[in-house]
Amino acid sequence: MLRELYIENLAVIEKADISFTEGFNVFSGETGAGKSILIGAINAILGGRAHKELIRTGTSRASVSAVFDVIPPEVAEKLTENGYPADGELLVKRDISSDGKGQVRVNGMPATAAVLKDIMSGLIDIHGQNDTRILTDNTVQRELIDSRAGLKEKLSEYASAFREFSSLTKKIKQLEEEASEKDERIEKLRADIDEVERLKLKKGDEAVVAEKLNRARNLEEITSALAGASIGISGDDGEQGAADIVDSVIKLLGGIKGYVPECEELSSRLAEINVELRDIGDDISRLMPDADEDNDLQLLEEKMSGILWLKRKYLLETDEILDLCDEWKKELAALSECDNTIAELNEERHRIAEDVKKRAQEISDIRRKAADKLTDEITEQLRFLDMPDVRLHFEITQGKITVNGMDSIELMISVNKGEDLKPIAKAASGGELSRIMLAIKSVCAENDDTPTMIFDEIDTGISGRAARKVGKKLADISEKRQVLCVTHLAQIAALSDNHLLIQKNTDGSRTYTTVHSLDYDEKVREVSRLISGDSSENSMQTAEELIARRGGDEI
Repeated sequence: MLRELYIENLAVIEKADISFTEGFNVFSGETGAGKSILIGAINAILGGRAHKELIRTGTSRASVSAVFDVIPPEVAEKLTENGYPADGELLVKRDISSDGKGQVRVNGMPATAAVLKDIMSGLIDIHGQNDTRILTDNTVQRELIDSRAGLKEKLSEYASAFREFSSLTKKIKQLEEEASEKDERIEKLRADIDEVERLKLKKGDEAVVAEKLNRARNLEEITSALAGASIGISGDDGEQGAADIVDSVIKLLGGIKGYVPECEELSSRLAEINVELRDIGDDISRLMPDADEDNDLQLLEEKMSGILWLKRKYLLETDEILDLCDEWKKELAALSECDNTIAELNEERHRIAEDVKKRAQEISDIRRKAADKLTDEITEQLRFLDMPDVRLHFEITQGKITVNGMDSIELMISVNKGEDLKPIAKAASGGELSRIMLAIKSVCAENDDTPTMIFDEIDTGISGRAARKVGKKLADISEKRQVLCVTHLAQIAALSDNHLLIQKNTDGSRTYTTVHSLDYDEKVREVSRLISGDSSENSMQTAEELIARRGGDEI
C-alpha cells in the first residue's frame, strides 16, 4: 500500500509531502492545478519514463520518493531476487536530472528503471481516463477472460506445447528445403571426399612424403656414396676394406706382444674398434636402396603434387584438409539419413499437433464457461451503476491455432433496449466505457492482489445518480484494497476516507502547487465547490448531506 509520496521540483510542484490512508483516497482541485502531475510522479516511481522537461524551471533536479507498506509476496520475491531488502517497508526514490542522468534507488540501493518497473508492477494498478480504450482491444478482452478463468497454468503448458510444435515445423521445413538441393550436395561431397581419400593421406603424411621424395630424387648419389662407404669399411672381392686392414694390424701386433708387452693392449683396443667398424658396415649395407626404389619417384611426385594442389584449392594445411574431410563425411551421412529423419519428425509433429489441438479445445471450452459467468457478474455491476438495460456478450469464434489458443474474442454490448449487440468500441460512450471499466475492475478485484488501485478521472462523461453509484462502487473496492481517485465530481469526493486538495497558487512571479489533506470543514467547502463552483449556503448544505450519507447504503 502507498503510504507516503514526496515530490520536489516537479513541474509546478516545488515541494509536496502527501500521506495516504487505507481505503478511499480522493484528489480534487481546479482544472490545471496539477492533478496529472501527481499521476506522473507515481508513474515515475513505478518505473515509467521520466523526462527532464518535467523539472521545475530554474532548478536542475527533480525527485519523487514513495514509501510502501503491506508488500505482496510476489513483490517481496522480486526484491529478494534482485538483491534488495524485502522486510518491512519499501522506499523508492527517483531522481530526474537536467543532464539526463537520473538515478533510481530501492531501499537505499541503486537500481535501473527496468528493474524498478519489474518490481513495482505488483504494487499499483493505474487506470486513467483514456485507459478504457483497452476494452476495445481483443487481446485484453481475451486476457480478461483467461484471468477470471484461472487459465494461467494451462496456458503456460499449452504455449510450451505450441512452441515445440512450431519449432518442429520450422525444422522440418528447413530439412525439406535442404533436401531439394540434397542430390547436388551429395554429389559434390562425394567428389570432394574421393579427391582427398584418393591420396590415402594420414595426418603428418606431408612431411613423410617430402622426406621420401627428397631421397628418391637423389637416389643415384645416395647409392654411390653408400656403396663406396661400404667398400671402404668391409672391402670387396678385389680390395681390402678398413676392417680387413685392422685385422692384419692386430695380427702383426699379436706376433710381437711377447717382446713388446704394450702391443697386447693396443691389439685389444683395435679389436674393439674393428667390432664397431663391422657394425657400421652392416648398417651402411642396410641403408642401401632397394631395387624397387627406382620406381617410387614417380609415385611420390604424383602424391606430393596432389597434396600441394589440395592446399592451394582449400587454402588449408594438410591436416586441416583431413579434418574438413571428416566433416564432409558426417554431413554426407546426415544427408543420406535426411529422408528417414523427415519422416520421423513428421510423425512426431503430428503427435504434438493432436496434443496442441486437444489443449486448445479444452482452453476454449473453459473460456466459454468463464465468459458466460463473467458476463453475468459485469452485467450485475453495470445495473448497479445505472445501466439497467445493458446486455453484454463475449463473442468467441474458433479459428487459426496460435500461441494463445484457437479463439478470437470480441466483447459485444447493447446499452439500450431494442438495440442489437455491437462491438463495444462502436456502441458505448465515454461515460459508459468508464462504468464498464469500473464494473470489470470491481469483478476482478476478487482475484487481484494488487494493494493499490488508482483511478484517474474515471468519472469522465457521467453525473448525477450514475456518479454517486460510481463513487459507491469505488468505495466498495476500497474496502479490500487502497484506492486513489482523481475526480471532479462531488458525489465521488464525498465518499472518500481521505480527501486531498490540489491547489495552484501564485506569489506574483512563480506558480506553486500544494497538496494537503482536508479536515471535515475543508472537505465540506471543497465538495460544495465541486457541486456549484462556490460555497453558498445551499451547496454547503448539499455537501454536508452527501458526506453524511457516506457510510450508508442510500444512493
